[in-house]
Amino acid sequence: MAGIVFFDGVCNLCNAAVRFIIKRDSEAYFRFASLQSDAAAQLVPPDCREQSGDSLILLEDGKCYGSSSAALRIARKLRLPWPVFYAGIAVPRFLRDPVYRWIARNRYRWFGKKDSCELPSPELKERFL
Repeated sequence: MAGIVFFDGVCNLCNAAVRFIIKRDSEAYFRFASLQSDAAAQLVPPDCREQSGDSLILLEDGKCYGSSSAALRIARKLRLPWPVFYAGIAVPRFLRDPVYRWIARNRYRWFGKKDSCELPSPELKERFL
């Protein structure tokens, strides 16, 4: 079963992260949908969205992960050297998540945003919900 990465579709940093993941996901394990999509409205439980914020959510094996946990779990499925970063999961969330949330809070200011969600290229369209 594939993991589904839900991302902020208007965020330049989030869109760059999706391109980064696709390029390093040699098994095509991940599927993608913007948090603004109908797929997200149907698949992301409301409590998960509340806990995870509005930048990145991973739905995997029926479980929802947000913030730094989502980023680290995604890294472990990418080709080397990125799985090494999964060791960061040993750092308690109360230390990891504030750093993640600080970046997420400032992402529009630092990286900008689009007026609408970016459309995938025809060759990647099947990876998006």
